[in-house]
Amino acid sequence: MGAKKNFVLDTNVILHDYKCIYNFQENDIYLPITVLEELDKFKKGNDQINYNAREFVRELDTLCNDKAIFGKGVSLGKGLGKLIIVTSAEYPKKISEAFSEKIPDHKILAVVDLVQTQNPKTKTILVSKDVNLRVKAKSLGMEAEDYSTDKVTNTDIFDQAQATFDNVDADLIDQLYSSSTGMPLSDFKLPQEVENNQCFILKSTRSTVMARYNANTQLVEKVKKEKAFGIEGRNAEQTFALNALLDDDIKLVAISGRAGTGKTLLALAAALQQNEKYQQILLARPIVAMSNKDLGFLPGDEKQKVAPYMQPLFDNLNVIKHQFGPTSKEIKLLEEMQKSEKLIIEALAFIRGRSLSNTYFIVDEAQNLTPHEIKTIITRAGEGCKMVFCGDVQQIDTPYLDMQSNGLVYMIDKMKGQKIFSHVNLIKGERSFLSELASALL
Repeated sequence: MGAKKNFVLDTNVILHDYKCIYNFQENDIYLPITVLEELDKFKKGNDQINYNAREFVRELDTLCNDKAIFGKGVSLGKGLGKLIIVTSAEYPKKISEAFSEKIPDHKILAVVDLVQTQNPKTKTILVSKDVNLRVKAKSLGMEAEDYSTDKVTNTDIFDQAQATFDNVDADLIDQLYSSSTGMPLSDFKLPQEVENNQCFILKSTRSTVMARYNANTQLVEKVKKEKAFGIEGRNAEQTFALNALLDDDIKLVAISGRAGTGKTLLALAAALQQNEKYQQILLARPIVAMSNKDLGFLPGDEKQKVAPYMQPLFDNLNVIKHQFGPTSKEIKLLEEMQKSEKLIIEALAFIRGRSLSNTYFIVDEAQNLTPHEIKTIITRAGEGCKMVFCGDVQQIDTPYLDMQSNGLVYMIDKMKGQKIFSHVNLIKGERSFLSELASALL
């Protein structure tokens, strides 16, 4: 673990993860009183940051019973360091010369300087998700880091299609085609390890087969092209995605990919195809406008207010409707499902506290969720629930989230290898040539 360190926390770290103080191992944590003042402004509201602010304050209340928290500090538990609240810090000359305005960020820098001065033999580090504050700290000779506990180090998987194994014995591929159950993974002697429910392509000199390692049967199975409510995979990745979406044994599916690759459309089509197996099909997405810009006041009731944010989901539903004639039984079924609220499109804002049983739950734009929000959603799953998370990790509209720290990549990183989980990354755009060109070049 190395030498013991002192960490000074910025407000945005707590708003990102209210249990962050328990993630610094045996190191001591210093909390500037300015941070508590800033948290006070975030206590009211229904957003996740408001919830995190309230939960942290409650957590802090249990620790404040010991007055030592304002001096020597209180222990955070076995194997953990101490938490110290710094109530005052002199505004040092070097900070006042660089930043004359005494804003909260600069007061936090003053606490870093104080802790550094009082503990010259121990390394003091500012932890903040604000890049500007980290740069300011470094300009004064202070050490500063991002909060990286929930960051994913390997994001290369979001640039890659499924694995392709060449030079496979042609006879083995022929046997896989003729097999109704599948074949042992050891028969293929693949050059790299294959994870549970991973999809891949096997190639020989004369044939190719799409395959998946089934975690339940522990066999390699061929993946057939299937049609779901009029929608069929146009490429290998989409075919793999439909295969996972239609498999009852896979309870959690993540579909990542650039705009126009068909993530939400495939998920919705698969859900509708299995409508008889579930009591409800629920589509939801976080209420985050483009570039996080508020649309302002919207008239109407609850459903009318969130309708502009939900429109992309209705667009996908319309694409599916256009596969059928206006008087077809499929159109009548969709209308009946919407009237009876078996098919519901809504915002994610009110998911906390619910229990979703026998539900096919699709979460769109999951890259705009924090790891804690993803956990909150998945823990709503009841018996017979299947959850699908779709998102493009290159289009994040939420502050303090990036390609490494958003909830979608965090979930994929933590869940990979589990028997009930499957991740498919879509590469090729199928919306239009223009959409694909823009996604690649702009």
